[in-house]
Amino acid sequence: MKSESRKTLCHNKTARHSYDVLETVEAGIMLEGPEVKSLRGGGGSIKDSYAMVRGNEIFLNNVHISPYAQATTFNREPKRPRKLLLHRREILRLSTKVKEKGLTLVPLSIYLKGSLIKVELGLAKGKRAHSKKEALKERDVQREMEREAKSWKRG
Repeated sequence: MKSESRKTLCHNKTARHSYDVLETVEAGIMLEGPEVKSLRGGGGSIKDSYAMVRGNEIFLNNVHISPYAQATTFNREPKRPRKLLLHRREILRLSTKVKEKGLTLVPLSIYLKGSLIKVELGLAKGKRAHSKKEALKERDVQREMEREAKSWKRG
């Protein structure tokens, strides 16, 4: 099997800080021509975006894709809801987890897989403020330990 390269087009940096990601899912996204060109050129942001289940479909809301400069008449609204492409049983499984357990669907990144644009969705649970502080402290302690280990190796 051929390994496909994965080029990240935009990344949600705050998602893993604000949420505990329990599971990730890869989904396709319905885009139009100028949106694809704009994303490939680095004109996308998923900072405050989220996914929502409506009926038997999942939509990605609040994703900003900048209008493509060369496409004058065919540009769409930058923050319109975009449909995600998943199998029906996958949508059903995600929607039951979101309803029953109070979880959230958060986009973690938008990337190229071959010639297709994919979205990495995270099934996540929100962190409390003290959990965020503890995670930052743990990361600082880990960095300090690594610095000490380097200094011992050198000296």
